[in-house]
Amino acid sequence: MRTERPPTIDPVAAARWEQRVPAESPWLHEEVARRMEDRLQWIVSQPRRWAHWAPLQGGLQAQALLAKRYPKSECFVVEAPVERAQAARKLIAKSRWNPSQWGSAKVRFEVPAEPVQMVWANMALHMAPDPMDLIARWNQVLDVDGFLMFSCLGPDTLRELHGLYRAMGWAPPTHAFTDMHDWGDMLVQAGFAEPVMDMERISLSYSSPQSLLEELRGLGRNLHQGRFAGLRGRTWHQSLQDAMWRELADPAEGGRLKLTFEVIYGHAFKPKARMPVSPQSSITLQQMRGALGLNHEGKGTK
Repeated sequence: MRTERPPTIDPVAAARWEQRVPAESPWLHEEVARRMEDRLQWIVSQPRRWAHWAPLQGGLQAQALLAKRYPKSECFVVEAPVERAQAARKLIAKSRWNPSQWGSAKVRFEVPAEPVQMVWANMALHMAPDPMDLIARWNQVLDVDGFLMFSCLGPDTLRELHGLYRAMGWAPPTHAFTDMHDWGDMLVQAGFAEPVMDMERISLSYSSPQSLLEELRGLGRNLHQGRFAGLRGRTWHQSLQDAMWRELADPAEGGRLKLTFEVIYGHAFKPKARMPVSPQSSITLQQMRGALGLNHEGKGTK
């Protein structure tokens, strides 16, 4: 079972990405959040309090959907570091994303001091430099019998772009993404129970390399330890665009550039803490006889 930090992620680059304040949430993340919210219909539990984890990048529009589903619930918006949390509050206050919901007295911009019954974390886990630590933080803020809802990108994401980079002899365009079965194992290791994992592939097409690259910049960064260390020049950039037209154009889509995204969905519950079990225990013969209902002669008693 994997317990170490992802070997391909550069923690310094990941920290820089976490400090970035986006002007708006990526379209793909909003769409994934909509699909994940629809899955809540299968969960009977109604959280009294829930945490919206990193909505700036994960999808601001999901707040309205979740507030509609849980109108009586109290929400805690969790953004880190502090500068990002302050920026999130200002951005949300003047945004078009249903400000009546964001400005409600039931929405608080802080880490909950008391346990919540649901943690909502959309498209965050695959960018975490220490995913086990992040999963443990989710577990920590959850109440017993509370549940986690999350999504992230899987290993089949951008397979066309990875093939292009290999053909050109370049370093990988992204860090490695974790398989959903490994996420399930890590959830159990972090103390969650009954993890349910699912995945789907979403194909997106683009009219030009410029529009494709612009969308990828909003989705994330290449955190790979072995990525090109310097700045690329205009010649390389032109080579990349030419290769995209050559390798990614789909005739069935009218020559538009096609990319695949593997999206993983997961949810799991926080069970009651297990009683510690000693590796060895001992009882006297008299105690054993008493527990089995036997007298000193080994015969049953009434």
